[in-house]
Amino acid sequence: MSPRIAALFPGQGSHAVGMGADLTAAFPLAEAVYAEAEATLPGLRALIETGPIEALTLTANQQPALVAASVAAYRVWQDRTGLTPMVAAGHSLGEYSALVAAGVLPLRDALRLTRQRGTLMQQAVAPGEGAMSAIMGDPAVVAEVCGGLEGVQPANFNAPTQTVISGTAAAVAEASAELKSRGLKAIPLKVSAPFHCALMAPAALGLSPDLQAAAYGPFAFPVVANVTAGLNDDPQRVADLLERQITGAVRWVETIETLAGMGVDTFIEFGPGKVLSGLVGRIVPGARTLNVGTAADVQAFEL
Repeated sequence: MSPRIAALFPGQGSHAVGMGADLTAAFPLAEAVYAEAEATLPGLRALIETGPIEALTLTANQQPALVAASVAAYRVWQDRTGLTPMVAAGHSLGEYSALVAAGVLPLRDALRLTRQRGTLMQQAVAPGEGAMSAIMGDPAVVAEVCGGLEGVQPANFNAPTQTVISGTAAAVAEASAELKSRGLKAIPLKVSAPFHCALMAPAALGLSPDLQAAAYGPFAFPVVANVTAGLNDDPQRVADLLERQITGAVRWVETIETLAGMGVDTFIEFGPGKVLSGLVGRIVPGARTLNVGTAADVQAFEL
């Protein structure tokens, strides 16, 4: 019986200089993805392949770079194995990669949108004015504390006991102190902006016209939206869901629970890193997780 596969696509933080280089050397499909990325955003390929890491890490560069690396891995895997997932999901910007994989969003549009998305997110809040912190403990307590404060909200429900909060630097510090007093652990994150909170409203407003103007095709398989943790297979809903995602929380725990509830038995993370695979293991203990980010990963599937 064929595996019931969910394709997962990573968000920021999974990048690395040289990601996908062995795929482009070994497989023409991966080379074609990187060539299209370079034609769409000149200079991006050199950043991916040779860095420097400081430039690749910049939000406006990292987002389209991860789309290119993830889509390249997915297309090679699908071509070499003949397998197709039953559903896909992506963490934050990874939702764009998932939409490309599902045939909804052309690669060039995803690259342009994520470049603009990253630029607008960086411009939305002046350096030092925002912050994010990872909270280890009961997410209900995190929601309660944030609900009683102005300027801070849950941004990422990553795992059953890991929630990231985001907002103004002062509000995040106040929330973190209160959560520590209740026995939770708070870890400040090194980020360039306070993502997935109300402070990103200017970025959502700025990206909205481009999202509305993009051409969305039919879904080859549904994609779970970050802001609803529910399935979407309606092209007319995509722009609104992606706009809301900028200021809304990434409901990753519920997303993985949705996939498990569909009967998914294999979760495959496409692209660099293994962050999502680790989170899946914490949400659905014993889940089968695999990674496809290198030529060796693809060859292991073929065998």
